[in-house]
Parts: sequence; C-alpha cells; structure tokens
Amino acid sequence: MKVPMLDLSEQYQQLKSEILAVLDEVMSSSRFILGDQVKKLESDIASYSNVKHGIGCGNGSDAIHIALQAAGVGPGDEVITTAFTFFATGGSIVRTGAKPVFVDIDPVTFNIDPKKIEAAITEKTKAIVPVHLYGQMADMDAIVEIAQKHQLAIIEDAAQAIGAKYKGKSVGELGTAATYSFFPTKNLGAYGDGGMIVTNDDELAEKCRVIRVHGSKPKYYHHILGYNSRLDEMQAAILNVKFPHLNKWSELRRKHADTYTRMLKEKVGDIIVTPVESKDCYHVFHQYTIRAPKRDELQAFLKENGIATMIYYPLPLHLQPVFKDLGYKEGDLPEAEKAAKEALSLPMFPELKEEQQEYVVSKIAEFYKK
Repeated sequence: MKVPMLDLSEQYQQLKSEILAVLDEVMSSSRFILGDQVKKLESDIASYSNVKHGIGCGNGSDAIHIALQAAGVGPGDEVITTAFTFFATGGSIVRTGAKPVFVDIDPVTFNIDPKKIEAAITEKTKAIVPVHLYGQMADMDAIVEIAQKHQLAIIEDAAQAIGAKYKGKSVGELGTAATYSFFPTKNLGAYGDGGMIVTNDDELAEKCRVIRVHGSKPKYYHHILGYNSRLDEMQAAILNVKFPHLNKWSELRRKHADTYTRMLKEKVGDIIVTPVESKDCYHVFHQYTIRAPKRDELQAFLKENGIATMIYYPLPLHLQPVFKDLGYKEGDLPEAEKAAKEALSLPMFPELKEEQQEYVVSKIAEFYKK
C-alpha cells in the first residue's frame, strides 16, 4: 500500500466544477488584483477569526513581516519567538531589521514555553511571536499576561492553525494580530501562495493595507517603505470555494488523530509519544506528530514500505547557519533540540482512509518489534 503524506487530488475532484466555474468568473471579470474575491475572503476569514479586519497578502511569510512592521517593529528591536518552527518565523523578524530572540518549547505541546519568555525580555524587546504549531494554539493567557505587563505586541503565527481555539477564543482574538498561510498543504490551502493578517486593531489593519501596496496611500504617494505583497484574485477565488468546507475538514482531521492515537496505544504502546490536546484547546491537527525513538531509522523503514512521513523540523532556528551571528550554541535550548531529533509527522489529510492508518500503524509496530 502507498500512503502519501498529503493527497489533494480527491479534494480537487470533489470541488472541481465549483473551482473551474469561479476561475472562469475571475477571468471574465478581468479584475485580477484586489478584486471582489479577495474582499470576500478577507471579510469571511476575519469573521471566522472573530475579529474586524482581514488583510490578504502574498504569502504567510509576508503576513508575519507586514504585521510586525505595522506593529512598529524595526531596526534595533528584539522579538521573542520559538526556535522550533519553520524558518519564516525567524526570517520575517530579521527582514524587519529586528533581532530574533529564541526561547525553548513546552515538550508536551511543542509550542513556545511561556515560562521561558520573561527572562528573555530586555529594554529592546518590542514583540512576541508565538507559533501555534501543528494546529494547536500556544498558552495564550500566560503570553498575554507577559505582553501586557511589558507593553509588547503579540503577533500570532497561525500558519498551521486556522480554526484552532484556545478557551473558546479564536486565533487573532487574543493577540495584536495573527497571520495565516494559504500554502497548498495548509488546512485551508490555495493552489499557489497566499497569506492573510487578521486583527481587531483598526490602525494596525490600515498600516498593513498600505504596506502591502508599496506603502502607497493614495496611489503613487509613498510615506512609508512597503512591499508588493497582495493576495492573488484567482487564489482568493479558490479559497472562497474551499472555505465553507474548512470546519468539516478540521473535524475529519481530529477524527483521524483520535484513530491514530487509539491504534498506536493498542499496537505500539508507550514506545512512542502521541500528540496531546491541551485542556481548553481545540486542536485542528495540521500535522499529527509523534515522538519516536530511532526516528530516522523508523522514517527510512516506513519509506521502504510506501509510507510518506515528514520531519518538522530537523534543525531548530537557533542552530541554523544563517543565524550563527546571534551566538547560540548546541545545548542552549534543550527541549527544541530534543524535539528536532524525535519528532515525526505521519500522513494527515481529511480524505485519509482508516485502512491507510491501519497500515501505517502496523508498520510502526513491525519496526519496533524488530
């Protein structure tokens, strides 16, 4: 049996007629940049996030960068974030001219450990960027308390967590702003790049809108340095077709996660560590990530048996060569470094079949029996 990490083909076949129809609408309208499709998606995603504003942009990385800049982060500032995340989190901080300050993670959730944040704050700290990794929100109460105490902005990196909840609150409700990615592999994915910033802050929202069009307001008059980072009308049209299905897809992901956990406990036992949904959280399982002894050998064995897996992320940001000038060394953030050696994400997408999951788990059990 072949089990892919992700298979978008079945989803496309289910929505094909609607997608082709809406793309034809866009082509016929000849309105390709910041048209009605983008406006509709911005409004719908903002409402979904229980905030007032959605600002579409070119991708999830730009969303973080633009939100930080709009929040006043710039050269000489410091921004605290997790070291266990995709490069865009740290890279976007550097692109503002600020310095990323990496702290360690909670070993249970893989998210930033709030207990490590306060010690990293200096007079230069301007913001905190918690990452809601794998589809579960970070411990936002503790982060908000620290941010308010020190008057810091919170930019939530929610690239993997659209639809996630924390104590009934949505992504974007508790921070200054939150950012989404619509990369094709995401829970709500386009057929190309795309991103969005969501916020309740009127002033920040307006700054984001100006920054994404070269800092121009009115057109051809530039008071700040911005970028060309707009959500494409055709990608927005595709996302508008897919968006009504998002909650159903999230529930299917959660069902698959329960199935994995049950099967793994039954057939593999405590050899591996399965994901934990934190109390009062609603996990949308962008990834189903286990901790596995002999992780690399297990991954190779599964590959030999037709099962795709992914390692998110094999080298934490504080040890990335491009950040060597920040002065971090191995051992500085032990939990992030340990996770990088143990974390393995199993196939996860709404259309995943139970027999595929059974096959995956049976092969994991076979590996450890050997």
